[in-house]
Amino acid sequence: MKEKHAEPSRGRTDEIEEQRELRDRLRRISHKVVVLSGKGGVGKSTVAVNLAVSLMLAGKRVGLLDVDIHGPSVPGMLGLEGATVGMDNGKILPVELGGLRIMSIRFMLRDRNDAVIWRGPMKMGVIKQFLKDVEWGGLDYLIIDAPPGTGDEPLSICQLIEDADGAVVVTTPQEVALAAVRRSITFCRRLDMEVIGVVENMSGFACPHCGKQSDIFGAGGGEDMARKMGVPFLGRIPIDPSIGTACDSGKPYIEAYANSEAAKSFGRIVLPILNLDGHVEPADIKPKTSEKEASMRIAIPIADGRLAMHFGHCERFALIDVDPVGKDILAREEVEAPEHEPGLLPRWLAERGVRTIIAGGMGSRAQTLFAERGITVLTGAPADPVDKLVAGYLAGTIKTGDNVCDH
Repeated sequence: MKEKHAEPSRGRTDEIEEQRELRDRLRRISHKVVVLSGKGGVGKSTVAVNLAVSLMLAGKRVGLLDVDIHGPSVPGMLGLEGATVGMDNGKILPVELGGLRIMSIRFMLRDRNDAVIWRGPMKMGVIKQFLKDVEWGGLDYLIIDAPPGTGDEPLSICQLIEDADGAVVVTTPQEVALAAVRRSITFCRRLDMEVIGVVENMSGFACPHCGKQSDIFGAGGGEDMARKMGVPFLGRIPIDPSIGTACDSGKPYIEAYANSEAAKSFGRIVLPILNLDGHVEPADIKPKTSEKEASMRIAIPIADGRLAMHFGHCERFALIDVDPVGKDILAREEVEAPEHEPGLLPRWLAERGVRTIIAGGMGSRAQTLFAERGITVLTGAPADPVDKLVAGYLAGTIKTGDNVCDH
């Protein structure tokens, strides 16, 4: 009598197939780097975004995955608050911005104020979906912005990505942050994940007027901790108010303020990550800064010299060329708006070199179309004169309210 062999259950078969699909997807990504922090408020997402942009500026194919389920901040830092994902043949298409492919739970929520109230298994499931079902394509690097702490999301990432290159751990100099970061390093070691290095953020402040250095949160604590824990120290990023301005305006800091000391620090910190792909000289990752490339064009819908609140039906646009580093207005012109036609304005403004729009309000669909063209949209601006709006935008003091357009 022949012995009967039990066939694998349907659930087990599905799990095996999921694992195969996950491995096939990740096999097309050369390097996976997780950005961790032991506690919130240390600038981890800022570091993740600017490292990803630095890699892109170095000519690499880069993806940026935001796995902070409860507090996704990457879309806002890149000016993609209104963006949504597409679908193709059952796969999720990441949002693209200037060659960078981005995925976040934020793109799947109807409202930016929606709360995600999930337990561990549900979070594990959506993170697996981000890795397995997103059409990342062939990438040189996938930078993964994990939420603070050592909970479900970082654990899920480390378990799902079996061949991750390692973690970049972000801290600030004070002891309360360093204690939490020590736990993050221990977490990595228990999961056999290499620590690529420690970044000390908010490390000192140089007065822009007198140049005097002030260690507001202390300095050197991250380097000392890294030495004692036996992990590499990647470098310090000084406090720069422009980092907050760049994050709020949706413009990557390292691109908008390429000549600043903090941007140069990001350039040095990213080198060990670039070296995962072979030795690269620092000059290879510097953004181009010719006069033309350093300038940025802003578009504002206008009526009688002030911002027109009805963006899609305005009669004229002010096109202003600015130097975001020097915070100067370089040139200004006014042009007649084209005939109203759905979907026309994103292409029309992109052809005129516009990279940022200041508007009173704009529907989510329109914001998505502009994001696809690499154009950042700032909504909720008041009906002020053009020069006042631009000056406030450059200084980071522009006061915005509700998005007055809900269609």
